[in-house]
Amino acid sequence: MSNMILKRLLGSPLVLFVVALLIFFVLRLAAGDPAAVIAGDKATAADIERIREQFGLTGPVWKQFLIWLGRVLQGDLGHSYYMRQDVAELIARRIVPTLSLATGTILISVLIAVPLGTIVATRPGGLLDRLVMSGSVAAFSIPVFIVGYLLIWFFGLHLRWFPVQGYVAPSVSLAGWLHRLVLPCTTLSVMFIALIARVTRASVLDALGEEHVRTARAKGLYEWQVVLRHALNNAAVPIVTIIGISVALLIGGVVVTETIFAIPGLGMLTVDAILNRDFPTVQGVVLFFSVVYVAINLIVDLTYLLLDPRIRS
Repeated sequence: MSNMILKRLLGSPLVLFVVALLIFFVLRLAAGDPAAVIAGDKATAADIERIREQFGLTGPVWKQFLIWLGRVLQGDLGHSYYMRQDVAELIARRIVPTLSLATGTILISVLIAVPLGTIVATRPGGLLDRLVMSGSVAAFSIPVFIVGYLLIWFFGLHLRWFPVQGYVAPSVSLAGWLHRLVLPCTTLSVMFIALIARVTRASVLDALGEEHVRTARAKGLYEWQVVLRHALNNAAVPIVTIIGISVALLIGGVVVTETIFAIPGLGMLTVDAILNRDFPTVQGVVLFFSVVYVAINLIVDLTYLLLDPRIRS
């Protein structure tokens, strides 16, 4: 068990280095000059060159990468070209809306999908099973922005139950914070409910066919005891895996959802930074998301050890 954890910890810096390398050079290959964007349309060539020197955009790209990487290792993510602030400060200010959206989405998805997948697994081929499986295919196939606009039209504009855009910090109003998160979280949850429910159904259905489950039934246990204590417990590893993958997939969904609902989180920060060729901000946000993703993978691996004693051996 300790060797497995050690391998994960030793492999994490390599993963982060590869991500940092890729994002740095991919941004440089993209069209557009950050200095020209900052200088504006009326700037002269001398003005643009002066801005390049000011922000360290001169010299070989590999040298720029080494300088940036050295600063990152010291905890300095750089300075935003566009917003003229430290990238670390920008991330710290925008993390709460994104964390609120991601946490709410995962909670809604897990609380609905796991019980739903478990219930339909106990009655395979039934009407509810067919409805859930068909609905999950449709939900997983519809793009996030389509779901968002449909929810905005029906619940925001037609029924007027929820505001369609904006964000309220929990420190300002807890009720307002929850109220404005309902539609964005629901938008993201639709896809993840479908994904987690399908995996839960398949895992529980496989577990219900195991010999120890048939033995438990032969002993006269109630069906709910068989499902919860024996089937669901043994199906936990695949379910935890898909939840971990869902958290990783949230990164892409957060960018779209925050843009639709005008939530000032890391997703909108990334979009603004890309449009304005703000390389340090994009690099800092992507690197931050990568650290979160690596940490989630490590937590999932540790959860495996707790759920399945066979992995520990």
